[in-house]
Amino acid sequence: MKKITYLLLLFVSISFAQTTVKVSFTAKIENRNSDTLTIYGPKKFKLDIPVNQNGVFQSSFEITEGLHQFSDGKESSMLYLKDGDDLSLTMNAAEFDETIVYKGKGEKENNFLAQKALTDEAFELGLESLLEKEEAVFKAALEKKKTEDLAKLEGSGLYEKFVTSYKPMIMQEAFMLNQFYNQKAQAKKLEGIASPSFEYENHKGGKSKLEDFKGKYVYIDVWATWCGPCRAEIPSLKKIEEKYHGKNIVFISISVDTDKDHEKWQKFVTEKELGGVQLFADKNWNSDFIKAFGINSIPRFLLIDPAGKVVKADAARPSSEELTKLFDELLK
Repeated sequence: MKKITYLLLLFVSISFAQTTVKVSFTAKIENRNSDTLTIYGPKKFKLDIPVNQNGVFQSSFEITEGLHQFSDGKESSMLYLKDGDDLSLTMNAAEFDETIVYKGKGEKENNFLAQKALTDEAFELGLESLLEKEEAVFKAALEKKKTEDLAKLEGSGLYEKFVTSYKPMIMQEAFMLNQFYNQKAQAKKLEGIASPSFEYENHKGGKSKLEDFKGKYVYIDVWATWCGPCRAEIPSLKKIEEKYHGKNIVFISISVDTDKDHEKWQKFVTEKELGGVQLFADKNWNSDFIKAFGINSIPRFLLIDPAGKVVKADAARPSSEELTKLFDELLK
């Protein structure tokens, strides 16, 4: 599961400073997903560390001090790197987050990040049940989480610069989780009612409206060519389309690109051989359909039933197992 807080904070800030430092990093990974470990950092830093003949990833390098990310090609985790750090990571990739342990200089900050990822995920797993309760219940749970996170940060003897820099991020995380909850809660209110309609330009010519697909489930991807997370879902969306080909469902992608990028959208759809029904929203973000669903960030996925009623106003992404479980149930 991709953790919401991890992704949110990655967009907020990936660096706390602009100081160049030298670090050493070693990783011993059981059941590894790849023979290359990649570290990403500020200023478009990217370092590929190949596994050696002993099955170990090992490298020394210069990097900007601050928050970074490592990926084994399938999953990712946060790192904090400062001058002189000599980190040794052990992990079982089959239980990625649960088994991360650091030893050596810099271990305290990075073990803190690893443990926080687990508590973040536990909180997020409970978000669905919190959506069924009053807003005050959610806010109390979020305040409790924020207070506990701050207490752990300030009471663990961590590097002072890390504590000072990371504290605002915990506050920002709480704000963004509250925004996320509000979006989910608003979307939930739309479920079970008749969906707003649209009539948009079709990449294949002419226009298409929601009523054209009545009698089928409609899975809608709201996206744009400039949106990295949107593009990252394309391979999974293609697999989903293939898996449920011939079933009572149609896949629609609605671009909210601006008019000046209309030609870019046309070329992108053709060159990437995008499937399903490819539409271009009028007035992009200000389109009536987009505003009716309160969409202010993408990618966003919607599911409409054969009668035109909203099943999910904030549906699971194509890369999520949750989506295939839902489709398997609905499209028996």
